[in-house]
Amino acid sequence: MPPKIQAGNHPLKEINPDIGPTASPLYNIAHRGARSLAPENTMVAIKKAWEIGAHGVEVDVAATADGTLILFHDDLLTRTTDIQLRFPERQKNPFTTFSLQEIQSLDAGSWFIETDPLGEIGRGNISVSELRAIRGIRVPILEEVLHFVKEHSFYINLELKALPQPLENFPMVEKLLDLIELIDMPVNQLAISSFNFDYLRQIKKTRADIEINALIGFPDSGVQDWGNFEFEVYNANAEYTDEEQIQKALSKGCRVNLFTVNDPRDMKRFLDAGVSMLITDFPKQLKHLETNL
Repeated sequence: MPPKIQAGNHPLKEINPDIGPTASPLYNIAHRGARSLAPENTMVAIKKAWEIGAHGVEVDVAATADGTLILFHDDLLTRTTDIQLRFPERQKNPFTTFSLQEIQSLDAGSWFIETDPLGEIGRGNISVSELRAIRGIRVPILEEVLHFVKEHSFYINLELKALPQPLENFPMVEKLLDLIELIDMPVNQLAISSFNFDYLRQIKKTRADIEINALIGFPDSGVQDWGNFEFEVYNANAEYTDEEQIQKALSKGCRVNLFTVNDPRDMKRFLDAGVSMLITDFPKQLKHLETNL
């Protein structure tokens, strides 16, 4: 069985040798940015993750009707924007039917203040000035996000999602690889993940220097299939993962990352089991655990 990843030889050390305390093998990846402290998949959430000392972020890559790559998770715009106010007659249409100009005309921040999705406003963990700054923020384009990551020696995991109609055949991989090349994005600052293994195989064939992560354990499916351990890195659903699965994957020479780990007890348990990265909605809690190891 391969040795457990240690801080001195983990891939993130190649980005920033000073990342994290030298004694800690814990790698803290903020799910959709620091989404407990700011609206998910926005620049505010990504910057907040960087400010609190996360090692990187995991975000969702999508595309507009006119072909611009953006960060967005849901098929509809209703949960995380004010689409109901701006385009009420189109609110049930997928985001892929909206142009970049239309999407960036939406308020992607106020919903967070109104719903407090993970309870951090109620706990007093977000200041009044931070809440004021959130209102009215926009859905970001991916290019802006990658420039920030590059300039700040940060790390990003880009999840390629299946796009709803009419963009189900959109050339997502080609567009993403073109953008990575255009901005000369350092490959040691990113990984590309997906439940669509054809995407991953295409990336491996075209850009073998870019790390790919196979997502398994689709949420609410109750199923997790490691297959024949084809991929070097697996991002597995923590809800369906136990220590035996982790040890088997490690014995096959794979690295294991887990999503979405929010309970501090699970964070410690999975760390002890040899997981490489934990993807969490609460990077601040994980940072606290890291500093107290």
